[in-house]
Amino acid sequence: MRYLIILFSLIFISCNYSKKPNQLNNKKTISKTVEVIQKKLFTKITFPSKDGLLITADFYEVESNKPMILLCHQAGFSRGEYRDTAIKLNKLGYSCLAIDQRSGNKANGVINETVLAAKKGNLPTNYLDARQDIEAAIDFLYHKNNNKPIILIGSSYSATLVLLIGDNSDKVKAIVAFSPGEYYKTIDVKNSIKDIEKPVFVTSSKKESKALTELISEINPKYVTQYIPEEAGIHGSKALWKTTVGNENYWKAFTNFLQKNEAV
Repeated sequence: MRYLIILFSLIFISCNYSKKPNQLNNKKTISKTVEVIQKKLFTKITFPSKDGLLITADFYEVESNKPMILLCHQAGFSRGEYRDTAIKLNKLGYSCLAIDQRSGNKANGVINETVLAAKKGNLPTNYLDARQDIEAAIDFLYHKNNNKPIILIGSSYSATLVLLIGDNSDKVKAIVAFSPGEYYKTIDVKNSIKDIEKPVFVTSSKKESKALTELISEINPKYVTQYIPEEAGIHGSKALWKTTVGNENYWKAFTNFLQKNEAV
């Protein structure tokens, strides 16, 4: 009997010992799987702007028949402005391209690499200089979208640019502008966008809403949807960030617009 007890004890110890390496391996496997999933959320790519400057962008791709979305950041920011927003749009079935324009800096820890390339090449990096980057990105994503019109989104200074550019591009089917404004001394934006004849969604902080209403007042109302938040809101597409109070209502109005205009 004593020998049997010793034998069972040895078997028990052996079994427990053999499990530990497997448990460690399982943890390593899980960790590697998480890393792979995170890396596959988007693909970092580059393509040339109108003047040949390389634009850095993150492409968030999903299998879907919905139109692709081009995401343009605000002043002092980068493609990182849309890190969480693009993932949420992916879950709604939209592939997205978030670009670094040559006017910006960083957002959510993501450095604007197009700005670095522009400075290295001694190219100007003012707001209007970024127009050609957005135009090149529209061409690029249009081809990615099987030569079908895309949805164009801008934030702050780029929100004004997408209104000006999207109006004259057959490659854009709908425009979304977060906090556009009269940001350019050489352009009368209100007068320049008055003839837009495609779906437009505009929004801003509550404080900015009166000026925004005035900015779009000459556009035929049947083409425009303006969302005015009940809360204070915030400037630019940060309205969609989960840290913004009332972001759920911004998302509701925004996605309703997308769904109405997603037919390819």
